[in-house]
Amino acid sequence: MLACAGVRDAVVLAREDVPGDQRLVAYLVGDALAPAALRNALSVHLAEHMIPSAFVTLDAFPLTANGKLDRKALPAPDAVAVISREYEAPQGALETAIAAIWAALLGIGRVGRHDHFFELGGHSLMVVRVIEQLREQGWNADVRSVFSAPTVIGLAAALAEGGAGDAHPVPPNLIPDDCAAITPAMLPMVALKQADIDAIAASVQGGAANIKDIYPLAPLQKGILFHHMLETEGDPYLLRTILSFDSRSQLDRFLGALQSVIDRHDILRTAVLWAGLDEPVQVVLRSAILPVTQMTLRSGADCVRQMLDQADPRRMRLDLQRAPLLAAFVAPDPDSGEWHMALLNHHLVGDHVTLESIIAEILVFLKGEGDSLAPSVPYRRFIAQTLAIDPAADERYFRALLADIDEPTAPFGLLNVQGSGAQVREAHVDLADGLAQRIRAAARQHGVTPAALFHVAWAQVLGQTTGRDDVVFGTVLLGRMQGASDGGKVLGMFINTLPVKVALASAPLGQAVAATARQLGELLAHEQASLLLAQRCSAVAPQAPLFTSLFNYRHSHASAGASDFAAYGMRVRASDERVNYPVGVSVDDFGTRFAISAQCDGVDPQRVAAMLAKAVDGVADALMRDPQQPLHALDVLDDAERLQVLEGFNDTAVAYPRQELVHTMFEAQAAAHPNAVALVFGSESVSYAQLNVRANRLAHYLRQRGVGPDDKVAICIGRSVDLVVGLLAILKAGGAYVPLDPAYPAERLAFMLDDCAPAVLLTQASMADAMPAHGVPVVTLDGALDMAAVGAQSGTNPDARMLTSRNLAYVIYTSGSTGMPKGTLIEHRSVLRLAVNASFAPLGAHDCVAHCASTSFDASTWEVWAPLLNGARLLLVAQEVLLDPLRLNDTLIAGQVSALWLTAGLFNEYVDALAPAFAQLRYLLVGGDALDPRTVARALGKPRHFINGYGPTECTTFACTHEVTDVPPGATGIPIGRPIANTQVVILDRHLMPVPVGVTGEIHIGGDGLARGYLNRPELSAERFIDTPFGRVYKTGDLGRWLADGSVECLGRNDAQVKIRGFRIELGEIEARLMECEGVREARVLAREDVPGSKRLVAYLLADAFSPDSLRAQLLASLPDYMVPGAFVGLASFPLTANGKLDRAALPLPDMAAVAARPYEAPQGDVEQALALIWQDLLGLERVGRDDHFFELGGHSLSAVQLMGRVRAACHVELSLKTLFESPVLRTLAALIASMQLSEFMGEEARDMKNELGALTESELLAILAEESLTDE
Repeated sequence: MLACAGVRDAVVLAREDVPGDQRLVAYLVGDALAPAALRNALSVHLAEHMIPSAFVTLDAFPLTANGKLDRKALPAPDAVAVISREYEAPQGALETAIAAIWAALLGIGRVGRHDHFFELGGHSLMVVRVIEQLREQGWNADVRSVFSAPTVIGLAAALAEGGAGDAHPVPPNLIPDDCAAITPAMLPMVALKQADIDAIAASVQGGAANIKDIYPLAPLQKGILFHHMLETEGDPYLLRTILSFDSRSQLDRFLGALQSVIDRHDILRTAVLWAGLDEPVQVVLRSAILPVTQMTLRSGADCVRQMLDQADPRRMRLDLQRAPLLAAFVAPDPDSGEWHMALLNHHLVGDHVTLESIIAEILVFLKGEGDSLAPSVPYRRFIAQTLAIDPAADERYFRALLADIDEPTAPFGLLNVQGSGAQVREAHVDLADGLAQRIRAAARQHGVTPAALFHVAWAQVLGQTTGRDDVVFGTVLLGRMQGASDGGKVLGMFINTLPVKVALASAPLGQAVAATARQLGELLAHEQASLLLAQRCSAVAPQAPLFTSLFNYRHSHASAGASDFAAYGMRVRASDERVNYPVGVSVDDFGTRFAISAQCDGVDPQRVAAMLAKAVDGVADALMRDPQQPLHALDVLDDAERLQVLEGFNDTAVAYPRQELVHTMFEAQAAAHPNAVALVFGSESVSYAQLNVRANRLAHYLRQRGVGPDDKVAICIGRSVDLVVGLLAILKAGGAYVPLDPAYPAERLAFMLDDCAPAVLLTQASMADAMPAHGVPVVTLDGALDMAAVGAQSGTNPDARMLTSRNLAYVIYTSGSTGMPKGTLIEHRSVLRLAVNASFAPLGAHDCVAHCASTSFDASTWEVWAPLLNGARLLLVAQEVLLDPLRLNDTLIAGQVSALWLTAGLFNEYVDALAPAFAQLRYLLVGGDALDPRTVARALGKPRHFINGYGPTECTTFACTHEVTDVPPGATGIPIGRPIANTQVVILDRHLMPVPVGVTGEIHIGGDGLARGYLNRPELSAERFIDTPFGRVYKTGDLGRWLADGSVECLGRNDAQVKIRGFRIELGEIEARLMECEGVREARVLAREDVPGSKRLVAYLLADAFSPDSLRAQLLASLPDYMVPGAFVGLASFPLTANGKLDRAALPLPDMAAVAARPYEAPQGDVEQALALIWQDLLGLERVGRDDHFFELGGHSLSAVQLMGRVRAACHVELSLKTLFESPVLRTLAALIASMQLSEFMGEEARDMKNELGALTESELLAILAEESLTDE
């Protein structure tokens, strides 16, 4: 406002003088301020909903006694201040012309000078017609004029300022009609040498006499050509339509009408040539006959299905070097007498508008009214416009837009944009009429088109399927907005794909919609910019895609021509088109209703379409009710999927004694089975009754020493009977045990004692002296005084009535990010939820569980309490036995162990040694880290149930379990499974919104296993244990995604997902591929940044002798270059933490021997040297080494196309683009070229020899053989 002429000061208020009618009112201090002029000035910079509806001019602002603005004293606006949209007749010839054009296009009786084009129902396709008609009247209109000044008065002012004239003069076509020889001077739009022209003329049917014009390709045509060349089978840009005809005569009439349309339009008689040329060109022929091929159909089968199968763009290709780029395949129906036709047309020569125009013209010819059609407009006009574009302006725009984008926006992690479209599936969703009306109403209310709402909605879908706040996607632009007059009537490929960027977290919804609408308007001024140029303006690595989803908002005519076709005995049976992007979405705007189409490769298109429908519903609703709502708060999950991920996958409620206590459940077992063996350690065996009495006596003694509810009791005892007695006694006394591992450093033990402030330290004499200095009362279980005092206590169960299941059971310390451990507070209820009625591994009196884990590791919770609360036996394994796999195997067999828990690290080490013991197990549970599928496969079939157990300490040992029944070939991981009983898992994005199935988010865990929090760490507890709409949950920091069956796949830590060269990389995928390499037994990969700013991948291996170069070469066969480690370090074993997990901090720095380097090495041999020279010239480099990588050196898709031509000319072989992408290193590519040359040469030599031999008589052949035989002798 302050930037407007004459305004010295300004204040804007939202007033509601009439209840329910809130509006913006501007209060101004200034000179001669006309509301209309102010509105027009603001409309250039602000969205419609941000422009005040009234402007009140004051001499000065009223102030309070404190000198501040007195808002209450600002007057209500009067009629003079208000800009009314009431009718006011246009003034002057230009306003009158604009109003007349609008009225005719919009079908409105009259248009006033203040009427708003988009509020009246205008849209982008109509803008083209507005521009055309204004240019026909001599006005130099462009799209920005209409979008920035969408009122009659505003547009007239903008045009008057811009003046009249032709914005894009078109060079004339200088090839005469009777030309027999074309020279470079006749081709003003392309630079070709005479030799190039002669080669082109020689390659087309009819030679130079049949060439009408030659000119370059438009930007998107170049991209389409690139993808065509990339594939060797099928073509993602080949469109197909199946039609049926009542008779052959009707089919022939249609083909005749289509040929007439081809004859009318240059673009339909165009071929694309690139062989031997620096840049591909399109060649317009004077005559091009539609090829018609007859096929045969089987009787008794679906004929349309047969036509689809026989004319399948996933397998068929058109020769782009022969015009027209259309083909008809026809076949009689052997059963009905009908005729069917599959019409193939290539996207290189037509877009959506072109197809509609072709259909319309075919109908005109079928009616016999072809002479009524206006003369066609050549496509060269559009090409001339693209040649006149200043790329510097495009580059400035896209650099400002995309400079901070450094990674692809890839929904569902789908990154392949070089697909053929062969696996694409399609789905359609028609939006309800009520929703369509709300979308249009919300758009009108905010002064934008519905397209803006759909773009924002799609951005939100991308946000929730990528986990990113700034998303980029390709939008399809009409391409006709800046064209010369008749731009809407020209046939050809006009559309272009360019990036749209939407910030989801930085602005409220209303502002995001306005910003997106503004960006779409700005983008139209760059609608023919190169997508490659736009991508280069981002920080995304050159070989990575900027985006992998395509969004196409288009104005369509419902079933255009279908009813007219029926009148001629023909009907459309099927129509399809594909894209090379893994996710493509189209929105068809039919004027009153909307339809969504989704084409996807790698994800269900029905889900994608439903997400967009849900998102646009939310956008429209929020815009009407609360436009200040954050955009990221809008949900994209449809009701069914939301219900599935929140409730269906979490239907885990199972009855268990949630009000009981751990020790009272044990007491019940002791009462029911007093003589059953509870505990075995070495030769010592303890019954349930004996264990109960011993624990009772110690519990009474601890109560005498002051232990009560929720008091902490530290316990530092080696694995023994006394350890279990102590744990049970602490609970019976009402306290919570705090395990202290005697192997811990003194400093760590001192911190834990100081932090938990235990009422008592329970230990043994051999360990008491080794404890750090402390002031905690000590009970020494093997000390004479304490033994006597304990022995004097009652053996009865202590009174437990003062305790509930919400009292603390234990405090376990785990490592903390600050370097100091943190104590996790676990209640009795959480232990019972784990140990009683556990469906993942139900135990009974016949079972025996081995206790191998340290009590300071929460796996011991299940090991100790699951057997003792279910009447089973607990076998304690001595530490020295645990460290010897052979002794451990014998101990497990002798103890008849039926259930065993191992950490992933220990399992990997012991999998072969423990095979005999595994064979007797009912349950083998493994966890604590990601499992190696190959190692798991070696153990499968031995234990009856192999279970992957997942869960952080904060959720009481297990939150999810997965029974592994098989390991599919090539598996890179093992799912962690489903939530266990009375546990909830929600996978949320950074805004705590549920993510769709298959999308990565952070795993959050809730339910009865959830810890109370951290001891003495309220800030950390509040950070990690959070309240959400889905209940109180723990933020695990683990990344995961839902699988379709309700299992969870864990994808590592959120700090283990790294970004290298703009790509987000899961290190687990690289580790899995490494373990497929010869000689590699185990692998771990880290992203190290030993030199600031230089991040690299380093692989640590347990492997036989290996070379980094060999491993790198093996990995390159299955991984992209950016995922291949730069260093490979061999180790004898992996360093482990006290809990048996990988100690990443202890992994050594790689030395020079670990590095697979790419030092310069000169090209060797003729082919390498020739290829290096081509690369140097194409990429502008002084030298290229034999180990250099084409794309790392700056190569891109268009330079790759140029490289194909250079290789053909220099090496005389046809190299495919796919070969280059698969072998981008010079020496590898040169070897392939040399092999192709040899094959080509040998092939010619073999053919010559065959021809020569074929010309000999039998007697001549026998004579030659006889001569050879004599020579050999």
